Amino acid sequence: MKHVSILVPNSPCILSSVIGAYKILMSANSALAHAGKKPAFKVQMVGLNHETSLYDGLFSVRPEILIQDVDKTDLVIIPAFNGDIPTCLQQNAEYIPWIIQQYKQGAEVASLCTGAFLLASTGLLHGKKCSTHWMAAEAFRQAFPDVKLQAEKIITDEMGLYSSGGAYSFLNLMIYLVEKFCGRELAVYCAKLMEIEIERKSQSPFAIFTGQKEHEDESIRKAQLYMENNVAAKISVDQLSEMFAISKRNFERRFKKATKNTPVEYLQRVKIEAAKKSLESTRENINEVMYNVGYSDSKAFRNMFKKITGLSPVNYRNKYNREMAVR
Repeated sequence: MKHVSILVPNSPCILSSVIGAYKILMSANSALAHAGKKPAFKVQMVGLNHETSLYDGLFSVRPEILIQDVDKTDLVIIPAFNGDIPTCLQQNAEYIPWIIQQYKQGAEVASLCTGAFLLASTGLLHGKKCSTHWMAAEAFRQAFPDVKLQAEKIITDEMGLYSSGGAYSFLNLMIYLVEKFCGRELAVYCAKLMEIEIERKSQSPFAIFTGQKEHEDESIRKAQLYMENNVAAKISVDQLSEMFAISKRNFERRFKKATKNTPVEYLQRVKIEAAKKSLESTRENINEVMYNVGYSDSKAFRNMFKKITGLSPVNYRNKYNREMAVR
């Protein structure tokens, strides 16, 4: 039987990630019991205090055991934080040496959504792959540049360290862990029971590109706004550098430093984000959408759209356009 420790953060957290992780593992145990087999998991809520209040006191979680009373576990699950991440990390710093110790003793560690920030704070992810909520990706990159963030991924798995994408995609990681420890048949059963779409690999279709504007380079910010306000125009880096009286080489360097994208990458993201909004809310055909965001080559448009969103323009429209969905 695998001993699982679900951490209860000493700060605001996403309650569903605590309860959801617990429920899936217990559902696996129930299925095994129904088949006359022994349970696969001993699940405990582990905390720093005997009670954690959440959502302005509306809910509370009472861990059954404190970390100092857990000498050894097999799997540590870090739920998602809710609120200011640096403050959450500070309030949960006592978990860090305990997680490191458990990993050194052979335990595996899984972070759910923004729980990746606490896992990365242990240093265990140095040089390794990790995912988190797409909305927190830029903050994660800045805080942990030595971690190989794969923000488009739903699940990462490397050397006994797991992570999931954002929000309820943690359910996919939990199903993945059930399969890894108990086999495909039980994982499929749990996915069907909980009505979770198994094998979902990318959170790219859900990502909304807003651009990185939290920087101090005013000329680059103006260039970003110009791109966003002129999505149909054919804009070149030469044109932008001339417009803002910056040499091309210096403009590219400053743009990448400020936004973490090259000017060409940023422009592509802006155009595809505009195309997504059109596909979600209008009846324009694919070619009309393509032309309206400045593409004239349908193959290039489809390839770039799929590269960024993980879906073809047609599939994206069928998934997110309300009028198409009700047909």
